[in-house]
Amino acid sequence: MYYIIVISIALVLFYFFFVKKNNNSQKTIVEIPPLWHDLLIENVNFYKQLTDDNQLRFRKRMRSFLNKVSIEAVGFELEDLDKVLVAASAVIPIFNFENWNYPNIYTVLIYPDYFNKQLQFTNTEKDRNIGGLVGTGRFENQMILSKKALYHGFFNKTDKGNTGIHEFVHLLDKLDGSVDGIPERLLNIKNATPWLNLMYNKMEAINNNTSDIRNYGGTSREEFFAVASEYFFERPKLLRRKHPELYKMLSVCFGNK
Repeated sequence: MYYIIVISIALVLFYFFFVKKNNNSQKTIVEIPPLWHDLLIENVNFYKQLTDDNQLRFRKRMRSFLNKVSIEAVGFELEDLDKVLVAASAVIPIFNFENWNYPNIYTVLIYPDYFNKQLQFTNTEKDRNIGGLVGTGRFENQMILSKKALYHGFFNKTDKGNTGIHEFVHLLDKLDGSVDGIPERLLNIKNATPWLNLMYNKMEAINNNTSDIRNYGGTSREEFFAVASEYFFERPKLLRRKHPELYKMLSVCFGNK
């Protein structure tokens, strides 16, 4: 009987301190603060271009994301703009798909600066050049972002890159089980072969220095998809003019009408 009582108490303590605590660790956001609309207008061009109704829908999608995913700062105090830019990065790629979310992420960790392969950001090593990654292994279902890279992606209005969008596109790519540059959940079967052919042609042009698509897109299929998606959301008019076929394919992929 004594052992049964001890075990029962242990189970209750485990539930209270671990299960209940973890369930309450993600604060439910009942309403997006009005200030966030101003932050979005100032910093997220995608949001700024939307109608009032779609801006409201965008904020509701942000709220849904933040109710499910915990955002944690590593080495600094989290600010409103940190949460706004992470949530915007998540919503932009899936904005045209109703009731879509990211079942493969629970936590976004934000480092203050770029980090290296060992996830270190406090040293002065030259290999601290990673701005974001989708975790695997013990970091499965987590994303790690550099605050500096996250902010640069939204503050620089003239480049074609956005680290936050890049990493969430990787998560979309991963929904079919692997990050391989072929988003089966987004592209139907009839578009798979044309997409592969187009992707290889564009990657060859990148590696031959005859393309304005960022060089990193030529390193692998998965990176091409993410880099091209950054371009698509950051500079859609330029992409449409310089790469009309790629623009059309990505429009199909992301549900643009």
